[in-house]
Amino acid sequence: MAFTLLLAALLLALTVSIAFGGPRPHPPERRFYDPLPRLDLSTLPPLRYFRARDGRDLAYRTYEPTSPSDRSIVILHGSANRSENVHPLAQALAGAGFQVHALDLRGHGHSGPAGEADYVGQPEDDLEDFLRDAKPRGERTLIGFSAGGGFALRFASGARQHLFGRYLLLAPLLGEGTPASHPADRNWVSVGAWRIAGLNLLNALGIRYFNRLPVLIFAVSESGRAQLTHTYTYNLAISLRPPRDYRGAIRSASQPMQVLVGAADKVFRPEGFTQIFREVGSPTPVVLLPEVGHGDMTTRASAIKAVVEAALSGV
Repeated sequence: MAFTLLLAALLLALTVSIAFGGPRPHPPERRFYDPLPRLDLSTLPPLRYFRARDGRDLAYRTYEPTSPSDRSIVILHGSANRSENVHPLAQALAGAGFQVHALDLRGHGHSGPAGEADYVGQPEDDLEDFLRDAKPRGERTLIGFSAGGGFALRFASGARQHLFGRYLLLAPLLGEGTPASHPADRNWVSVGAWRIAGLNLLNALGIRYFNRLPVLIFAVSESGRAQLTHTYTYNLAISLRPPRDYRGAIRSASQPMQVLVGAADKVFRPEGFTQIFREVGSPTPVVLLPEVGHGDMTTRASAIKAVVEAALSGV
């Protein structure tokens, strides 16, 4: 009898956490984010598409180098964004002699329904499919910014990590509750922590029926919602970050890797990245860029110069 009551209580708690533990919408006055109007997109390359294994066409843009090159870079944008947001960085890398591909990750931009993925890990399959179809030239580097950086670390720690010769993580998302997380991050994203916890448990039991429920809401402005992704389902949110054992993921990444973070980052704690990689015992260098904020990593001249130099140092 006691066991039955305990089980019923646990099931009730699980049901409540999933049903009512979702993210809360930001009030209108705190929906502030829309960077695209501030960028000069007059030289933006046209969209191209590749066919993912589920039959969906996913979007990307290619920047050809000014002279023939056998070096290529794939760039992954940050949360809520799309390929346009990395345009200044992509241009600079192409000018430095790289063939550059900027992806609209699944659930963003022109790559499928906004904020959705069919299963956890689908963006990793998409990236492999992109490499198969687009065939980037020569030695490949994967650059990921913010959530794209978390995804890049996830890929760098997995069985397919050798598909890239090098990884550059720009202020990468490592997850909540890490030494690199910051309370101010909640101004940017509302997290359904109880829902995520409940879905984590169900997924551990092999139950994935509720994985399309939203678990993150970003502070995207009303005008920006026409182009940016303002909610993530569980499937997409978990796919764009390293595994929960992020320290183990860092240890599992055997390819050369470097981390660059703005010293003025207010979304994450810059010094936390140095602490994490030092404690893990990773040889990965962590570089703090003076006077650079979080959103500056792909758009500010000093940050772009540092990323280009880091990319060239791996040649």
